[in-house]
Amino acid sequence: MSVPPSVKFADLSPAKDVFVSALRFALSINRPCAPFGDELQRSAQEQVDYMLRADPDTLSIITDDEVKSVLRMGFSKTSTSFERELSSLLLESSLISQANEDKILRTLSDLEWICTLLPKMNLMKDFVSYWIEISGNILKVIEDEKLNSLMWGLKVKLIEMTNKALEAVGYGTVILPAPYRLSLLKFWLPYIRKMKSLLDSKCVAETDFRYKMDDELCLNIEGAIVSMVLALPSNDQAFILADWMKAEEMQYPDLTDAFELWCYRTKSAKRRLVESIDGVSSDDGDAAISF
Repeated sequence: MSVPPSVKFADLSPAKDVFVSALRFALSINRPCAPFGDELQRSAQEQVDYMLRADPDTLSIITDDEVKSVLRMGFSKTSTSFERELSSLLLESSLISQANEDKILRTLSDLEWICTLLPKMNLMKDFVSYWIEISGNILKVIEDEKLNSLMWGLKVKLIEMTNKALEAVGYGTVILPAPYRLSLLKFWLPYIRKMKSLLDSKCVAETDFRYKMDDELCLNIEGAIVSMVLALPSNDQAFILADWMKAEEMQYPDLTDAFELWCYRTKSAKRRLVESIDGVSSDDGDAAISF
């Protein structure tokens, strides 16, 4: 005998209540009292991860509107904190301290954890749209002359966060209009290209320099960018590829495959156009003769 939907909902209510409570702590919506705030928050995040991995009831309620609302609330709170902390970096009158970097890295770590939940609730578009919206402000701060030789850990973490947006768009998890996809590439492709070269050179020159883009991250970014470029309109592809060829650092990301395919598609399109024009001209000529 089938179970009525109302009974199913009642059965899942306790699981949802527990999950929502854990999620609120994990997102710092219910902020525990100091000095155990961060510790309890990490513990709550681990509990949420465990419930999603091991509890079938949790998988049944993650698309519930209340659960989505709590996650969106936490995402909004965390992103607001990130923007505030990022902007404050340029307001410091003295040399930026390690404590400031650690603080913003903790916030980015929370945002990174949220990004593991968003796809499960079909909300990854929220993050991608937000990241595109604030990319200009992020780069304005992080590329400021004041930070030229500072905050390498933050710079790498920002690239890792950008990779999440690139992968979501490049592999079709998030569908966006072409202008937004182009904006994401125009913002971050030059910066990633520059930072990869700079980090590599510092790793060679300074044996104790520990900040780098690891191989897996580099491959993921390169693959996502190639996929994004190939999915753009032809004129937008031409813009990105021309900028890539003019840059000094052409080795990374390697867009050779995208360039070759763009050339092939362009030649094929021109050939089809010529054949179409010739066909129309031939038809007109035949029509004129028969007339």
